[in-house]
Amino acid sequence: MHATLKTEILGGVLLPGTRLRVVELAERFSVSQTVVREALTRLAEQRIVEATPQQGYRVAPLTLADLNALTETRVHIEGLALRLAVIRGDVSWETEVVAAHHQLTRTAALTEDGAIRTAWLDAHEAFHASLFAGCANHRLLHVASSLRDAFALYRIWSKPLGNDNNRDLSSEHRGLLDAVLARDPDLAAERIAHHIQRTSAVLVAVAEREEEP
Repeated sequence: MHATLKTEILGGVLLPGTRLRVVELAERFSVSQTVVREALTRLAEQRIVEATPQQGYRVAPLTLADLNALTETRVHIEGLALRLAVIRGDVSWETEVVAAHHQLTRTAALTEDGAIRTAWLDAHEAFHASLFAGCANHRLLHVASSLRDAFALYRIWSKPLGNDNNRDLSSEHRGLLDAVLARDPDLAAERIAHHIQRTSAVLVAVAEREEEP
């Protein structure tokens, strides 16, 4: 239930601000209301869903203020996670990062009509998750994963990867891999910060246009 709702939210089936009524969801998925509440509670912990006292649940709304706060937090948290991974990670971790990068480079990003492919988003997430896995801190990994999930919600706003024609994502990903293999924690943290901020800048530009009268 949790995975299904998360997929629908991040895929744009359930749009930001949509009310999530427990009874309706229970009937739709043929599950108990308890199962629905548990799934919504987990999604609220990940900041994908918003819980309001006496009003229930809704898909988290998108705001520029939240996007800016989320970007700042990701830069610090993911920078720390990657820095620790570079310092602590072993050869097995390096191998997993290389494999995840190879999978990403071999996965087409766009469909014929220009939409972002789900398979590419999955490969992209797997690569980023592999980068931080070597930090050996499960709490830090959980926070980083939750932040990326919340950030993924903002892709619904603008399909950012298709709106920055001058961006070379492949080079950015290769740069992250190179920093990892060079065992340079400062360079790795610098490059992940740039990677996050570049995506956020595109989102902010589109969001500002959307908010204009």
